[in-house]
Amino acid sequence: MTVEIDKAGPKDAPPPAPENIKAIPVRHYGRWVTAVVIIGVLASIVYAFSQGDVNWGAIPDYFFDDRILKGAGMTVWITIASMVLGVVLGILLAVMRLSKNPVNAAIAWGYIWFFRGTPVYVQLLVWFNLGLIFHYINLGPIYQDEWSDFMTPFLAALLGLGLNEAAYMAEICRAGLLAVDEGQTEAAHALGMSHAKTLRRIVLPQAMRVIVPPTGNEFINMLKTTSLLAVVQYGELLRGAQDIAQDSGSTTEMLFLAALWYLILTSVLSVGQYYLERYYARGSSRHLPMTPLQRIRVNLFSFSNRSAGGVGTS
Repeated sequence: MTVEIDKAGPKDAPPPAPENIKAIPVRHYGRWVTAVVIIGVLASIVYAFSQGDVNWGAIPDYFFDDRILKGAGMTVWITIASMVLGVVLGILLAVMRLSKNPVNAAIAWGYIWFFRGTPVYVQLLVWFNLGLIFHYINLGPIYQDEWSDFMTPFLAALLGLGLNEAAYMAEICRAGLLAVDEGQTEAAHALGMSHAKTLRRIVLPQAMRVIVPPTGNEFINMLKTTSLLAVVQYGELLRGAQDIAQDSGSTTEMLFLAALWYLILTSVLSVGQYYLERYYARGSSRHLPMTPLQRIRVNLFSFSNRSAGGVGTS
């Protein structure tokens, strides 16, 4: 007689409780060494400047000076105006560059070749000093005036920065247009849409997710490039700081002050760029990236959970 033994035990018995898993975190000794080295270098720099002959009190004293605030406002204004000119011309040049018309393509290529091949500092000097060879501007019945009255510091700055930026924006926009699948254009034409309407309603909206990130970088770079406008006597932020430095004798301190203002302005633009990129990523990403506030909230909650619960169990 054969007796079958149930090795699994009684069917009504509960399953054994799982053992606690002791998770041992991976040691990243290299991170700690790198952090110590970086902190040491930063501490050395701070100590060196603390021992230098720097009047740190001059920075908060002139931080909201009228010349600084006016210069910051004029910096933002010329940045926006130059970028608008650069973006509009850049889109036009990109379309011309991709045109099947060889004349339009050649003109766009020549424009980009010239303005990308010459320094923006030289272009600013050329626009500002054209009065040496043209004493008057004569557009017939439309406009007539002396060149010195026509080419103001603002106009010289706008043309120097805006036309140069258009060459770079043309290549950025061209890359964005080429990133859109040709099938989109063919489908739009099959529905009877014109070339201009296809470009405006189909191609450009899809190209924006490629165009926006480098355009934001160009915007920030344009803000910093305005520091060159002192050469055309435009009253931007750096020029205001230099004027204060001549009156107060705090040359280095005012340069630090200008650098701090540039950091503030570029940080604001960086935040705007992030949310603009997030907006245009809606059509291509299933999950949008978290905002800075959401990241802070998640990190705080995860840190509090680790502190309260210790090592997790499974």
